[in-house]
Amino acid sequence: MDIATLLGILGGLGLIVTSIVLGGNIMGFVDIPSLVVVMGGTIAAVLVMFPLKTVIGAIKVGMKTLLAKEPDPESLIKQIVELAELARKESLVAMEKANVSNPFLQKGVRLVADGSSPALVGAIMDSEISYMKRRHQRGQNVFKGLGSAAPAFGMIGTLVGLVQMLQNLDDPSSIGPAMAVALLTTFYGAIMANLMFLPMARKLEERSLDEQFYMEVALEGVLAIQNGEHPQLVKEKLQAFLAPALREKAG
Repeated sequence: MDIATLLGILGGLGLIVTSIVLGGNIMGFVDIPSLVVVMGGTIAAVLVMFPLKTVIGAIKVGMKTLLAKEPDPESLIKQIVELAELARKESLVAMEKANVSNPFLQKGVRLVADGSSPALVGAIMDSEISYMKRRHQRGQNVFKGLGSAAPAFGMIGTLVGLVQMLQNLDDPSSIGPAMAVALLTTFYGAIMANLMFLPMARKLEERSLDEQFYMEVALEGVLAIQNGEHPQLVKEKLQAFLAPALREKAG
């Protein structure tokens, strides 16, 4: 679980609630109709932007901001080097019997063991990387859509509240409370967009970049093994993907 996402959202909400409580009137910031306008309008706008299947799929993608595991490139490189040693001692076909935990690496090993050409192996694995990026971008775009729609519907709710307020100017004492309620939709929209939807979209982009990097390491390793490179050379080539501190750690 990614604690940073949870801490960020809860911490941001906690700071906002604390400032409201210190102001003395927390119930003045609670208005169900305003919340309905912002949430309902935001969801409706996203349903117009994207197919229903994409919107539903984005919920599953969004869980990656909380539940995705951090990639471990050092472990991946170690496994690739072990495969290179196996291929050098026995044969490329022998790799097919190896226990490979990473599905993408496993596919590459199977292609090499089946005798596919380097060009074909590279093309197939590159295509999988491209389609992975495309799938992830769909989920990211849904959250970006939510982030852009929430403030807009917050402003729409504020305008509706102002119109209703101006229609009832006969009672001056009601202007202040009515204005406060009208502004709450903008308040809700800003919180949803800037504390949840847009940061989550950005976190998903980072997750996608991490996964792409992980897959590129696997691809480079598979092609190096197929070319018959020495395991030590394979290790040095793949460690070039790592930061200097991680290279020293990996040995």
